[in-house]
Amino acid sequence: MTTPEVLKYTQETGDFARMLDGIPYASFIGLQCDRFGDDLIFRLPPKDANLGNPILPAVHGGVIGGFMEMAAAIYLMMSQETLRMPKIVDFSLDYLRAGLNREIFAECHLTRQGNRVANVMITAWQKSRSQPIATARAHFLLDDKET
Repeated sequence: MTTPEVLKYTQETGDFARMLDGIPYASFIGLQCDRFGDDLIFRLPPKDANLGNPILPAVHGGVIGGFMEMAAAIYLMMSQETLRMPKIVDFSLDYLRAGLNREIFAECHLTRQGNRVANVMITAWQKSRSQPIATARAHFLLDDKET
């Protein structure tokens, strides 16, 4: 399937497996996505290869950041019906708690969209949404044409 066909299939069925299999980093860390109506919830199941501190055990901060950045890009791609991965301009991440070796969830919200740039807020949690382990802000370029 071509990229536009995979995107159309994902939008119509809500099955993200084909799309995520086509993104090497998403496959490597085990990123998963579920649709609930118009909402997307991203999941990162426990995986020993994602650990940064095996003594706690805790997920590596870079894996958490990568998971949140990928979640924001996929969220934006699905909400904008873009046929390619949006280009990241800036990503700012605040770690609030250790991400223990259990499932991590993430939720994205489009906070601002202009003609060329979109801002997305990402929250990641484990036990409860009210106790996030990290929050992030991502800015994406929607139109990568040279000016």
